[in-house]
Formats: sequence, C-alpha cells, structure tokens
Amino acid sequence: GSLPKWVVNKSSQFLAPKAMKKMYKACLKYPEWKQKHDPHFKPWLFPEQSQLPALALSELSLQHADSLENIDESSLAESKEDRGEGSDEDSLT
Repeated sequence: GSLPKWVVNKSSQFLAPKAMKKMYKACLKYPEWKQKHDPHFKPWLFPEQSQLPALALSELSLQHADSLENIDESSLAESKEDRGEGSDEDSLT
C-alpha cells in the first residue's frame, strides 16, 4: 500500500536525519574497529580471500533483459514473509 503524504514528510524530516547521524557516528568509529577485526581481510579487493564457495562457470547462464520481460509468476505461492504477515516475534530476531 501507499503511505499518506504527511507520514512520508514527517519521516523525511525526523527519521532520515536521525538515521544519517547514526550512520555518520558509526563511520567515524570504523577505522578503529577495522584495526581490531582483521584489517587485511578485504575480499572485495582480493578475491582470493573470499571464503564463499566458488561457482563453476558452466553453472552460469547469460540472460538478456528481453527474456526477463515475460516471466509468468502467477503459479507461484506467496509466502507469509512476502505478504508481511510474520508475527511480531519474528521481526524482533
């Protein structure tokens, strides 16, 4: 569903700046945190450091955008998670 304009306006005035301040404070502390937590581990720069299992190139396929336009998902069942019907306890974990 859509949110009323006043909700969007209030959240952009109060929640967004508050979230940005928290992000800024966290970013300031990152260099110190990284020095304590494996500072040389940078798998985005050095793929050989990645601990994820490798995929064989033969398992990958090239898909073109035009082949994705007519995907029929009508037979797929929607999960509770997709509908947002999880319990309050689920959202706390």
